[in-house]
Amino acid sequence: MRTGQAERPLLLELWLCAGLAATVCCGLLWLWRMWRSSSPLPTTLCAPLGSPADVNLSSEEEEEEEEEEEWSDGGSNSPDPTSLASEQCSRNDLFAACDMSKQKAVDLTKLGVGRAIAVLTSGGDAQGMNAAVRAAVRVGIYSGAKVFFVHEGYQGLVDGGDNIRPATWESVSMMLQLGGTVIGSARCQDFREREGRTKAAYNLVKLGITNLCVIGGDGSLTGANQFRTEWSDLLADLVKAGKISAEEAHRSSYLNIVGMVGSIDNDFCGTDMTIGTDSALHRIMEVVDAITTTAQSHQRTFVLEVMGRHCGYLALVTALSCGADWVFIPEMPPEEDWENHLCRRLAETRTRGSRLNVIIVAEGAIDRSGKPITSEQIKRLVVKRLGYDTRVTILGHVQRGGTPSAFDRILGSRMGVEAVMALLEATPDTPASVVSLSGNQAVRLPLMECVQVTKDVTRAMAEGRFEDAIKLRGRSFENNWNTYKMLAHVHPPESKQFNAETAFNIGIVNVGAPCSGMNAAVRSTVRIGLVQGHNMFAVYDGFEGLATGKIEPIKWTDVGGWTGKGGSMLGTKRVLPGSMMEDISVGISKFNIHALVIIGGFEAYTGALEMVAARERYEELCIPLVVIPATVSNNIPGSDFSIGADTALNTITTVNVQHLVEKMKTTVKRGLILRNEKCNSNYTTDFIFSLYSEEGRGIFDCRKNVLGHMQQGGTPTPFDRNFGTKMGAKSVLWLTDKLRECYRHGRVFANTPDSACVLGMRKRALLFQPLADLKAQTDFEHRIPKDQWWLKLRPILKILAKYQISLDTTERASLEHIIHQRGKSH
Repeated sequence: MRTGQAERPLLLELWLCAGLAATVCCGLLWLWRMWRSSSPLPTTLCAPLGSPADVNLSSEEEEEEEEEEEWSDGGSNSPDPTSLASEQCSRNDLFAACDMSKQKAVDLTKLGVGRAIAVLTSGGDAQGMNAAVRAAVRVGIYSGAKVFFVHEGYQGLVDGGDNIRPATWESVSMMLQLGGTVIGSARCQDFREREGRTKAAYNLVKLGITNLCVIGGDGSLTGANQFRTEWSDLLADLVKAGKISAEEAHRSSYLNIVGMVGSIDNDFCGTDMTIGTDSALHRIMEVVDAITTTAQSHQRTFVLEVMGRHCGYLALVTALSCGADWVFIPEMPPEEDWENHLCRRLAETRTRGSRLNVIIVAEGAIDRSGKPITSEQIKRLVVKRLGYDTRVTILGHVQRGGTPSAFDRILGSRMGVEAVMALLEATPDTPASVVSLSGNQAVRLPLMECVQVTKDVTRAMAEGRFEDAIKLRGRSFENNWNTYKMLAHVHPPESKQFNAETAFNIGIVNVGAPCSGMNAAVRSTVRIGLVQGHNMFAVYDGFEGLATGKIEPIKWTDVGGWTGKGGSMLGTKRVLPGSMMEDISVGISKFNIHALVIIGGFEAYTGALEMVAARERYEELCIPLVVIPATVSNNIPGSDFSIGADTALNTITTVNVQHLVEKMKTTVKRGLILRNEKCNSNYTTDFIFSLYSEEGRGIFDCRKNVLGHMQQGGTPTPFDRNFGTKMGAKSVLWLTDKLRECYRHGRVFANTPDSACVLGMRKRALLFQPLADLKAQTDFEHRIPKDQWWLKLRPILKILAKYQISLDTTERASLEHIIHQRGKSH
């Protein structure tokens, strides 16, 4: 290390649960290891004295040109022995994959010895591709394999030479935060011809490469599968032509292929989310939020066209995330006479007091006869029929640009790791596979099954089977469409007096610290409740408002524009209901509340448990209730994700980009330490800052940054808007069924365990789980679930940060079959 240069580790304090700290570490760019081994610094900064270390701040000698990585995710003062006391992590911990089967233990650091892997990106670029490349390269090297970059996609594979270069650990540094693909991508006509594929095979054989990791869309992945299918014949041709020897052909007798889907359109069936989609949604929502301001000022109608020639995912989720008046997607063209319906809806919106209209159009939008519906066509219609000042904005390639979101950084990293493991575990009989995301699970699916279902969607649309097209897109797309239909294409019902046959009174309360996405959940809950015929009531200022009677009816128009607003429009407090249970029961009785939706963090969860426990004393509390997790700390038992956590992650990522990106362009080495605010009572942020400042005197200087409340603020991300919207809708539908089930003899009475639930995402589905069951899964002292899924990211983090750890590989992922899951395709 060069003395005299301003080498600067940055210490950030995140006052979130350790889960976010660990996740940020996995998703952020700057994970540098400690400086030279002679530096007299402790190696267990974040562990309490006398207990196993949560994180080792190692100090190894690195090459002078290499960035240095360090992290500290912290935990409670009593580390979970199953996750912190040992570096022996299971394969399930590493990959969160499903369908595991016991295998003989393998040393991961030797699994790739003697093997070579090539990584290429093909087709359109997408944010997050670089994260996937980085992860694939580093895990490949970690496993002992040789790893090669293929520059310029399949064209580089065909041309060979300098286009196929060895990858090193350092060569993928500084990639994580970059959009696009740094190794290049190109449309390659040569690879479509057998002659081109023969040249590609020759180049791989000469380098001893028999494993190919392809990041691209369905066309790129289909090409890879064809390459694999022809591999033996291509080698035979090369031997016959005298270009390779029989021995070389024998050593390269089969080619393994694993794909990762990089596409901002999210148009590949078999995965809930493709790499780049979330970042594209960020770009779109930035424009929508900016447009909304000017549209309100001038009472304009905006028609916004987004990418999606064959898939309407971006348009659909954008419509959900901004509360658009209308959306046009190719999978579900509007009904006949849509022109009159559209104009009537826009006029009704203006009549209710709205000063703007937003219409989202996918570039591939069509009508029922298959004719295109264009943005300009819609503009002309609105101007001619309604006379509204109407503007068109076509986003184009800006959707591909910019910094990848936190979600795409983490998704790309997880997919890259799983892809390499799939390659190393493959046999000659293993079909080409694609790594996909199902809920919160990384899974492997047969590549060509996914391609087939993707083609089935196109065929269904061409044949006018639009309902089939929606279903073939997958569960996530179908849920989004159904939620949109409930929220958008209805005439707001009039307020009704209570009628047991049609309506119940449902209260909505926010509890705990505010977070982005809460308002989206409230809006969805209110509007879906009104659609179901209920009377909706807003409870202001948390449980305290429930006790003091701060309860008012809330109407359709009251929640207009709430989707994109941060914080809590209802107001929220951390006060628990225990000391005011009698007053709460009086308030529930006074306003005749029949059910309660509680949106919030750990206080919401704990408060709901207290209300359930008090049912035996207060009969008024015997009503159905549901808790929707909403907290930046992501620490609610029963849910892998909480509303608000994604926005907080992106806020943290953005802060670090702004603070460091310019300095990182120099040759100066730096380290980044992330510290959870509660990780240890002794090793505080100030203490670590002082320690580094003193011990590094003359070698480096140190800065600290406590992010604080900015993690709770800001505009909600598309993920949190969409997640909150779907959670609110699902909660009301569940409550509707539960209320009808519990209504007997002219009253609602609910005291069974399943009448008070947490709605949470567990692995692949949104589930309602009784609070009584979750109580045993909760560490109340430290305000966390006993089992935290994000710990599965820690081994990935350590590998990508070049820690020498041992992993138990006795459990391995196996292929699933999408065709079997969805039934026979049409």
